Amino acid sequence: MELPRFDPPVVLQTPRLRLRPWQDVDREPFAAMSTDPEVMHYFPAVLDRNQSDALVDLAQGLIEERGWGFWALEVKASGEFAGFTGLHTPDPELPFSPCVEVGWRLARVHWGKGYATEAARTCLAFGFDQLGLDEIVSFTSIDNARSRAVMERLGMEAAGEFDHPLLHPNSPLRRHILYRLAHPGNGETGIA
Repeated sequence: MELPRFDPPVVLQTPRLRLRPWQDVDREPFAAMSTDPEVMHYFPAVLDRNQSDALVDLAQGLIEERGWGFWALEVKASGEFAGFTGLHTPDPELPFSPCVEVGWRLARVHWGKGYATEAARTCLAFGFDQLGLDEIVSFTSIDNARSRAVMERLGMEAAGEFDHPLLHPNSPLRRHILYRLAHPGNGETGIA
């Protein structure tokens, strides 16, 4: 899947949020949220500092390479790091690849404020308008009601379940649900 690259990297804005490249000051709060069992409940494990820093390096490396990705999410009013939101090309082993996903992970203190929906909606617009995507997907563990609610608020539609190939067959998180959203201008329903 060949997608446009942007140089310098893209910064997106919403009324309350800034989606921007990662900075070194983001590492500490990201490491803190990565050790929070509630934040990481639908992931295989909490992350130690090295794993957390490696994820920041990966996210920032992809942004430097193509100008977009999982951006650091900043609250404009305070400058506070809230987590990340953005677009990503997930592992090609997924049954619906190649694709671009919209995803998010926020620190618990920022839950319930509508930030994930607000930021993800801006990411969807960027994906459709600037990247020229025909469809954007999102997926999560079938039990992750919070993320599924965000996907539904975004207008995404459930498109079936699958076993995540990177999770152990005995993992309680292995069963996932896929959501899809077609470009609003192409006349499709969002379901493949």
